[in-house]
Amino acid sequence: KATKYVKGARLQKQCVPFLHYNGGVYRCAQAKQWGWTQGRRPKRSAEFLLHMLTNAESNAKLQGLDVDSLVIKRIQLNKAPKMQHRTYRAHGRINSYMSSPCHMEMLLTEEEQVVPKREEEVAQKEKIPQTKLKKQKLMALE
Repeated sequence: KATKYVKGARLQKQCVPFLHYNGGVYRCAQAKQWGWTQGRRPKRSAEFLLHMLTNAESNAKLQGLDVDSLVIKRIQLNKAPKMQHRTYRAHGRINSYMSSPCHMEMLLTEEEQVVPKREEEVAQKEKIPQTKLKKQKLMALE
């Protein structure tokens, strides 16, 4: 499901809502399905994310996990140290040319299957009013 969504964002067919850090982000009609108004179609970020998802999928296959039941538990992006280059300008000037890389961390787990409770356990947990409990205690004492 995540791979399908990221592929749509990469092909710029799907909008990604910007909930935080959205100053200057334009409005997008497709963001309405997320209950938001602002969104973009980040092509380059989607390519990096798609690469991470395919890498995680191949790692899961190697470890013997069921790929169809994998769920993204956490995604974290941290700033990395800026890489500095030089760009040569007119009249003998030199300016810095900085890139802003990041560290990506993704944690996938297998989805736990929900096991229904037995009917006996559900029947035992019926609520009994306090007045009825007090009457039962009094009857037991007599």
